[in-house]
Amino acid sequence: MLRSKRQKAVGSRQTAARRAPAFCLLLSAFCILSFAGCRQDMQDQPRMKPYRSTAFFTNGLSSRPPVTGTVARGFLRADKEFFTGKKTTASGATAPGATATPAGGQSATYPDDVAIFPLPITSELVARGRERYEIFCSVCHGMTGNGDGMIVRRGFRRAASFHTDALRQAPVGHYFDAITNGWGAMPSYAPQIPPYDRWAIVAYIRALQLSNQNTNPEAAASTPAQAATPEAGGHH
Repeated sequence: MLRSKRQKAVGSRQTAARRAPAFCLLLSAFCILSFAGCRQDMQDQPRMKPYRSTAFFTNGLSSRPPVTGTVARGFLRADKEFFTGKKTTASGATAPGATATPAGGQSATYPDDVAIFPLPITSELVARGRERYEIFCSVCHGMTGNGDGMIVRRGFRRAASFHTDALRQAPVGHYFDAITNGWGAMPSYAPQIPPYDRWAIVAYIRALQLSNQNTNPEAAASTPAQAATPEAGGHH
């Protein structure tokens, strides 16, 4: 019995000894294949270099144009009312939840402009609008919005007064559209003023109008400015 156990133990050791070279050989082959798959020059794989010609594409250009309809990151302007000041509904229709434009037929004059702000009006927004207004708008429209800014006093054509009945009743989208695309002698300020700041300026213009609501708008509009021309400009 004891001899049989010894023989089995010796046989097991001999079997293990015979299997060891085969296992080492398999392990070595696995390591070689693994290292061969992880080449150190993967960063040098074939690729196109910008602005260089290539025979791979039929037009000979290595730089590929973006797919039709591609929108750059951060430029997906899905909110039409915020980015354009125009209604998302059909022309002349009032957007859901929007208040009607003031009396005076302005809905027919500005059928596509939004009548309410597409963002909450806060004191911070109005303060931002005042800062931007004084930088970009006051030189023409004046600090109080009477159209008697400094360059008007220096001889440039008179800007519109925000205190006339027509502009008091104009929807907020009209002001945003004028800042974005220009109006009359006023150029577009879209490159200088981002959409949020445009709405901030419009909010401050509304604040100016409310602060002057007890004044005579026609008298304010007809107040002569120094060296101003009698020609109408701006929003007229």
